Amino acid sequence: MNQHAPLQTTYDPHSAQPRAKGAARVAVIADAKGVTRLRDLRQSGCLKLVFPKTFRPDAEAVLVNTSGGITGGDRLDLTVEVTDGAALTVSTQAAERIYRAQPGEEGRVRNMLSVGPNAKLSWLPQETILFDHAALRRKLSITLDPTAELVLAETLVFGRTAMGEIVRNLSLRDRVSITREGAPLYLDDISLQGDAAAHLARPATAGGAGAICSLVCVSPSVATLLPRLRSVLPRTAGASMIAPDTAVMRILAPDSFVLRQSLIPVLNLLTNNTLPPCWRL
Repeated sequence: MNQHAPLQTTYDPHSAQPRAKGAARVAVIADAKGVTRLRDLRQSGCLKLVFPKTFRPDAEAVLVNTSGGITGGDRLDLTVEVTDGAALTVSTQAAERIYRAQPGEEGRVRNMLSVGPNAKLSWLPQETILFDHAALRRKLSITLDPTAELVLAETLVFGRTAMGEIVRNLSLRDRVSITREGAPLYLDDISLQGDAAAHLARPATAGGAGAICSLVCVSPSVATLLPRLRSVLPRTAGASMIAPDTAVMRILAPDSFVLRQSLIPVLNLLTNNTLPPCWRL
């Protein structure tokens, strides 16, 4: 018997592939001096939270997906709770990449956020880049106390223009829900199936844009800020008040580079020039 005979293996293309799973939960609270402190932190799998040192009374959390991206079969779940009087900014280490998925599979991301009385959340993840044959189902749910404040920016990039990428096959369902006192304040649902480039080329859809950002600001002062916001928005953007304290904006651009040129001045206004450093790298 040959003890050194090579091991015989058989490749099965239908066998389950390794998939990334991650979950994280963070809760913050304000201390007696108004400084935001950690109350609870749990994380598992590929989803991690890091907390850069800042000299501000609010807290900053940077979300890291150690798997390097999302593909079909991946599952990521994040829960964020900002309690009475606390202030938290959540961003991401870099742009999230949604890679090609196997047929019949999709990546799933669920973000559940709550903002309590007199608390403030800035939800500022960097771009989500969708590659050809990507499949993603993502849900962002936010519950607000009547006295809570919110700044939200969600950016979708359909392929990298500099690399000549065109997204011809995509399965995307991206839902955003903001409720206050149990009633809907803002609902947005983007669904793209098939040839994303052809859909986005339609004048009534995106007019050929390859990058889209949706912004929401809930604050008692946003109405007075609206003229300044409109002055820095490009012609391919718009801003409207949907409630006395709620502004909604959408920016279209040919690619992510051009979009950032318009987006960063807007975010500087909305965050009072406290945009996370990772956005400026």
